[in-house]
Amino acid sequence: MPEILVLYYSRGGSVARLAKQVARGVGEIAGMSARLRTVPPVAAVTQQASPPEPDEGAPYVHTRDLAECVGLVIGSPTRFGNMAAPLKHFIDGLGAEWASGTLVNKPAGVFTSTATQHGGQESTLLSMQLPLLHHGCVIVGLPYTEPALSTTRGGGTPYGASHVSGVADDPQLSEEEAILARSLGRRVAEIARRLGTAA
Repeated sequence: MPEILVLYYSRGGSVARLAKQVARGVGEIAGMSARLRTVPPVAAVTQQASPPEPDEGAPYVHTRDLAECVGLVIGSPTRFGNMAAPLKHFIDGLGAEWASGTLVNKPAGVFTSTATQHGGQESTLLSMQLPLLHHGCVIVGLPYTEPALSTTRGGGTPYGASHVSGVADDPQLSEEEAILARSLGRRVAEIARRLGTAA
């Protein structure tokens, strides 16, 4: 069955919850399924390699996941208006995949979470789209035909799904945030099917 790679980094749990909703949306498209993967943390000084698989949650991503997927959706918490270092580190290491065109013509979307309403969601989403464009992906956002985009009082943008965790760092998604994350998953899966990447 064709798979959409849902790749994320999460520390407080918000991005992981968004990823699960994106994956749920992918599964709502007939004949499509989601492959959940995460990236390992990074540190300025590495004394010990990360274990081959995390203790809980999604397995760590391998470059073969990119080759085997028919589309992808990537997610990260916001770090000063940009994606977090672990996801950026993984993307920065994809020179061979860029050179070979592994992701060319595959649809791709993005999602994020911030502590505050104006904490850099849109700039983070846009910055995550830039390397996807360099890889030849077809960028997928959320159109305003999605009613929750106009009614949300938390996360959700035309650039991708998002969540506002608040000062208490609450990972629980609002109803609109969950709806929009599922919608993003559905759109990427449906566009992959229409483009024939899922053939």
